[in-house]
Amino acid sequence: MNLDAYLARIGLDQRPPATLEGLTALHRAHLTAISYENIDVQLGRPVTIERPAIYDKIVGRRRGGWCYEMNGIFGWALGELGFRVSRATGAVMRAAAGDAKNGNHLVLRVELPQGIWLADVGFGDGPRDPVAVVPGPFTSHGFAFELSRQGGDWWRLSDLRPGAKSFDFHLAPADEALLAEKCAFLQTAPVSPFVQNLVAQRHTADGHAILRGRTISRVTPAGATDRTIADADDLVATLKDVFALDVPEVAALWPKIHARHEAVLAQRAKEKPGTASAEPG
Repeated sequence: MNLDAYLARIGLDQRPPATLEGLTALHRAHLTAISYENIDVQLGRPVTIERPAIYDKIVGRRRGGWCYEMNGIFGWALGELGFRVSRATGAVMRAAAGDAKNGNHLVLRVELPQGIWLADVGFGDGPRDPVAVVPGPFTSHGFAFELSRQGGDWWRLSDLRPGAKSFDFHLAPADEALLAEKCAFLQTAPVSPFVQNLVAQRHTADGHAILRGRTISRVTPAGATDRTIADADDLVATLKDVFALDVPEVAALWPKIHARHEAVLAQRAKEKPGTASAEPG
């Protein structure tokens, strides 16, 4: 870890102190500078939870990543800065599918004089700030969330927007073997949403930019507007201009992305006649 190079990557020219204010500044800077993305999975390139590869990708090659990479490098940097940080187990959609989802998300536990905080820069459109691990509703950058206790030592972070995903987390030290297993599964299994579709997300001044397949959405607390990507050139340009991801090889994915888009539209039209013009997720 070249800590100063990482800080420059997220737009900071000084080392923040190991305080809540420092953690908040780092959290916001990372999320606004680095995009969540699964391009390597889509291109069939192996993704790992190992630190050297994550650092080279995000800092050296100025790419983004998914939770194992984003929270991997963020937790590493926090440790270098003197924070009491540990890797913890997350589970996206555990509310619907149970413990089978354990380990499909990596989160960070940070101990501060004010208490235990959840740090998570790897959920795409999650909270912009670190979250105090206490039950109750809260807002982050105008979006409403809620933290609640679950059975045992599990917690649930719920995005209160209709149809949004929740994730659970357990603050005991993560099972690294389970994280590695889930990382491998999510980039290879045909049922994995990361295998099925291209995703990129980035925090913006007023909300989020979200790309799923051919659809790019601009999301604010007031609502969302969508646009359909026109062609392979538009896709490459959108990733570069909106998400700061200069990966021209993505053009090769266009036939797959286009076909999935059309298949989703057809399925939605079959389920609900008259909705064929809706944008696929």
